[in-house]
Amino acid sequence: MSAALIAALLLSVSAYIHTRSADPSRRPAHPLADHGWRALAFVALVAWGAMVAKLFMQDGWANGLAALLGSFALNWYFGHRGPRPTWPGLSMLFGAVGLALATYAIIRE
Repeated sequence: MSAALIAALLLSVSAYIHTRSADPSRRPAHPLADHGWRALAFVALVAWGAMVAKLFMQDGWANGLAALLGSFALNWYFGHRGPRPTWPGLSMLFGAVGLALATYAIIRE
């Protein structure tokens, strides 16, 4: 499994969790943390699109399709489980690790 595929999956979940956490009680209490989370989720969404495009163009249609279907499946799984209190931290963790893997995938793969 390539770093780009794992990055695409993590980035997708990161952006999805942010989107599903519209309730103010499920957001960070500090306004700067909330804005930082919003920025991280936006960058994660853009990087997810770049990783999916990279997988389609460089690795063939099978890996790109695996990234898309895997992203949909993971997003469904997290949506099916329902909101959790740890979602903001998990989203930020997935976003940071996903961006690091995406950077590695672009530079090294």
